[in-house]
Amino acid sequence: MTARTTYLDKGVASAMSALSAAAKRGLGDPALGELVMIRASQINACAFCLDMHVEIALKNGESAKRIALLDAWEEAGALFDERERAALALTEAVTVLTEDFVPDEVYERAAQHFDEAQLAHMLGLIAVINSWNRLMVSRRIEPGGTFS
Repeated sequence: MTARTTYLDKGVASAMSALSAAAKRGLGDPALGELVMIRASQINACAFCLDMHVEIALKNGESAKRIALLDAWEEAGALFDERERAALALTEAVTVLTEDFVPDEVYERAAQHFDEAQLAHMLGLIAVINSWNRLMVSRRIEPGGTFS
């Protein structure tokens, strides 16, 4: 597969990178942040972002087993705790909007595990990874490719 274009305005890239960094900091849980970004990237079939965030997660101590089973987190038993499950459910609901909204029960489940600020940062992180996914997939940027 050949990239359609590797051009990305530096201002756009910088703004999106800043949003991603701020959302990760505000969430306060780098490991969970990477799981969220990996899960959204799986749904969106973004090989570039999967490659990047799996590598970051592994470097930060995430297990290969949990990453491998992330796509089946609901069936993975106790491998993911309730807080992680709530975050992953919210990630899926925001990434694949059903009937144009995020179901109340999914949002409320997440709100039981995250305070208001953390939840706002989680939503920001989910929004920005979905944006990155769409930018990379639409331009056909391959894993390890450049996008400047």
